Amino acid sequence: MKKIFYCLLALIACTNVANAAGQLTEAQLGQILFLDSNFSVNRTMSCATCHDPSKSFSDHRENVGLGMVSLGDDTKSLGTRNTPMATYANTSPSFHFDEVLKEYVGGQFLDGRANTLSDQAMGPPLNPVEMALPDAETLVKRLQENPFYVSTFKRLYGETVFDSKQSDTVLPAFDGFSRALQAFEKTDAFSSYDSKYDRFLKGEYDLTVLEDLGRTLFFSNNNVNCNSCHMLKTEDSPKEPFTNHQYRNIGVPSNDQLLALGHIKEDFIDHGLLENPAVDDPKYDGKFKNPSLRNVAVTAPYMHNGVFKELRTVMEFYDHYNNTERTINPETGKPWRSPEVPTTVDKEDLTAHALTDRKIDALVAFMKTLTDKRFEPLLMLDKKSK
Repeated sequence: MKKIFYCLLALIACTNVANAAGQLTEAQLGQILFLDSNFSVNRTMSCATCHDPSKSFSDHRENVGLGMVSLGDDTKSLGTRNTPMATYANTSPSFHFDEVLKEYVGGQFLDGRANTLSDQAMGPPLNPVEMALPDAETLVKRLQENPFYVSTFKRLYGETVFDSKQSDTVLPAFDGFSRALQAFEKTDAFSSYDSKYDRFLKGEYDLTVLEDLGRTLFFSNNNVNCNSCHMLKTEDSPKEPFTNHQYRNIGVPSNDQLLALGHIKEDFIDHGLLENPAVDDPKYDGKFKNPSLRNVAVTAPYMHNGVFKELRTVMEFYDHYNNTERTINPETGKPWRSPEVPTTVDKEDLTAHALTDRKIDALVAFMKTLTDKRFEPLLMLDKKSK
């Protein structure tokens, strides 16, 4: 509890979301809800459990599915996907099909099945392998146990917010719960834009030779192809999210270690975007949302199934498509395994010049500069652990 208390104080200090009258705003209510474990079936898991505010809002628990997927409130249930970091999720538009791009864009979760942050917030409390509440009514009852929530919800959402007869779809209080979390996730606590790279753009930080080489490679169309998926604006634009919010199949293999945990069948295949109820065209099979590269260096493991543990491994994996000498996965000492969904791999986006080890080191160095200032100490912790 002490850890949660200090996290709360730190977040209140950095978000500064109380209004002039001293009353809590919707964002600050969301901040408190985010840290409250009463919305899981056994009252042991909060949003912050899998999205630790001190760890770039990602899951760094030692008991987390051997470092691949998150452990549920019952201390035994496991999902099938690596928990995405929550930082910069607020840069994503609502899920939609872009008629110009002829692409699905935006949304939340790795398959975009939640249109907005508010929609996404409704998922984990009712997910049987996460917070595992049986229904929205139970969550509303948990809210009503706390006089603070009752009074704050009525002030923000109306005196009848706990009247379940208002809506035939989403209970008003459950809707308020999700809206408050969305308001919090839209604050600077989740998108501070103060990394070394952001400071470089302002003339407040000088990139090292290796970092600058990585920056040049990243934005170059003649070397690697990073910016085809991980750039929304133009080179060196401020507040670049480092994702275009689109979906790609980059040929990620299934994760044998994940399958070995025994909670899913050995022939399990994650179909990515095709798991989204709004998508039924098989050409989208195996495509996942391009993640933001902000804080990527401190949010391992990588890929939708946590198959890679090191950022450098990810870069070698990309390079193996173009480099005949890059045949071995450095984490396993064995050849790269075949894609989980081989028929829809986006080969064009993976086409690039072969990379030397120095160029890979440079790209990793550049991506480390995308770490928010308050999370930079995590880079040092990771270095000491190796």
